[in-house]
Amino acid sequence: MKRKLKSILLMGLALSVLTSFTGCGEKETVEKDVLDTPAASQTRIITDAVGREVEIPVDVETIICLGSGAPRLAAYLQVMDMVVGSEAYLSEGVNIRRDYNPIYREDLLKLPVVGEGGGSGQNNGFSEEIILVSPDVIIAGFDYEAAEELEAQTGIPVVSVRHSTGLSPESFYKAMRVFGEVIKKEDRAEEVLSYMDSMLSDLTARTENVSEEEKLRAYAGAVTFNGRRGFSGTYSKFGIFDAIHAKNVAEDAAIEGFYEADLEKIMTWDPQVIFLDPGNLDLVTKEYQDHPEYFENLRAVKEGQVYTMPSFNNAGTNFTYAFLNAYHAGKILYPVEFEDVNLEEKAEEIFMKFLGVNLYEEMVAGGLYYGTIQLGE
Repeated sequence: MKRKLKSILLMGLALSVLTSFTGCGEKETVEKDVLDTPAASQTRIITDAVGREVEIPVDVETIICLGSGAPRLAAYLQVMDMVVGSEAYLSEGVNIRRDYNPIYREDLLKLPVVGEGGGSGQNNGFSEEIILVSPDVIIAGFDYEAAEELEAQTGIPVVSVRHSTGLSPESFYKAMRVFGEVIKKEDRAEEVLSYMDSMLSDLTARTENVSEEEKLRAYAGAVTFNGRRGFSGTYSKFGIFDAIHAKNVAEDAAIEGFYEADLEKIMTWDPQVIFLDPGNLDLVTKEYQDHPEYFENLRAVKEGQVYTMPSFNNAGTNFTYAFLNAYHAGKILYPVEFEDVNLEEKAEEIFMKFLGVNLYEEMVAGGLYYGTIQLGE
C-alpha cells in the first residue's frame, strides 16, 4: 500500500501545482486530465495465498523468489528468466533434493544473493540487497506476518505463495494460480495443475476397487521432515499412500502428517512392506547395528520387502518426486494394477511436464533411487 499512497501524494502535489497557474473555473478540467493519465491505472490488486491484498504493477517483468516453494513454482511455471536475485543456499553445491536445482543452479549463482533460502515461512530476505536489485514483485513462501514485514522493509510488493506440503494439497493449487496471475502465466499454471489432476485420477482408477483384504500393510519410515529422521519417522494421512489407497499402518486419526512412531507399535502393526528414504539409510543402519534383533523380527525385513522411497520434501514439496514415489509404491503394493507402468518412462514424462528436462539419471546418481534395501549391509 506504500506505493499506492506515494502515487496519491504525487497526484495531489501535481494538482496543487497545476491549479496555482490556472483560474478557479479551470480547476475541474485539470483534475480530470490528471486523473485520466495512464499513471492512475498502472497497478492492480491481487489476493495472495495467505489472503493479503497486494498492489502490484499491471505488467510484472522482474521478480525474486524467496523461501519455501517459491523458486520451485517459478521453475514449474517456466519463468526463471524473470528472476533477478538468488538465495544463499545455492553456494552449498548441487542439491538434488530440490528438483529444480540441478537445472537452474548455475544461472542462479550469477545473480545477487537476496535471501537465505529455506522452508520456515519466516522472513529470510536480505532487505538492503533486495532494494538494490529492485524487482517489480517479491514472490515468497512466507506466512502472513513475514510477508508484511518484508514489504514494509523494502517498499516492494510481496506476494505470498505459501502452501502446505503433500502430494496434492489444495493450498498448492491456490499458490500456483496466484503466482500465475502475478506474472500473467495462468495458462501454464492450469497446464501443470491439469497434469497433476490426470495423474491423481490415474492412481485412483488403478487402486480404488482393490478390496481391503487384498491390500498389503505398508509403513513409510526414515522420512525427511524438518530434517533427517530415523526408522520411526513416519506420516499419518500420508499423501503418497492416500493417492493409491494404500493400507498405511501408521495412520492415526488424531495426527495430521509427520510424527515419531513408537517402535513397539511398529512391531505390533507388522507391516508387510516397508519404504525408507535412501538419504537417511545411514541413520537406520546405525539403529540396526545397535538393535539388530528388533529389525530382524520385522516381517518385511525377514521377507525382503524393504524398498526405497526418496525424500520429496525440501523447502516445500517436489511434486515430481512425490508423484514418481506414488507410482513406485503402486508397483510394489499392487503389481497387477501397475504392471504396465515403466518407472523410468514415467519419470521422464513427469520431469518433462513439470521442468522440461529429464532429471531421472541425476536423481538416481544423487542417491534418490528406486530399489530394494538390505538392512545391515
